[in-house]
Amino acid sequence: MSGYRKPMTIQGKSLLEKELKHLIEVERPKVISAIEVARGHGDLSENADYSAAKERQAHIEGRIATISDTLSNADVVDTSQINSDKITFGAYVRIEEDPAGKEKLYQIVGEDEADVNQGKISINSPLARSLIGRKTGEEFEFHSPGGGEKLYHILEFYFK
Repeated sequence: MSGYRKPMTIQGKSLLEKELKHLIEVERPKVISAIEVARGHGDLSENADYSAAKERQAHIEGRIATISDTLSNADVVDTSQINSDKITFGAYVRIEEDPAGKEKLYQIVGEDEADVNQGKISINSPLARSLIGRKTGEEFEFHSPGGGEKLYHILEFYFK
């Protein structure tokens, strides 16, 4: 579909493969069974169970297609093998907000594995783009998409 390779960590690939396996081996058969049961209830035009099951089936099949496409276009990177003196894809970066002194740890990951609640930010996010190419000890001003400006200090970065 998309045709270009997207970076992804080994961990991100593994999570998507597990989700795909679960959808194919558990969710798909479950929804097929639910459709068969609903068909047994008669008139499909007014059968809410049938409609709900078909809608769930469409969602599952769509997610299977999306994950399959993502995995086929993934450029999987073993971040433990990266040796760089600058922040790149896969880096864990500890930053401190100035003057608040609030520390945050982020890992720069691929789009499809980003989850800010887990400290994983997309390589295409504004913050990751501000970090790429920088070194430990640098300070930078970050202009958030919401309009706020913050000063950050890079405490450390590493790969694992």
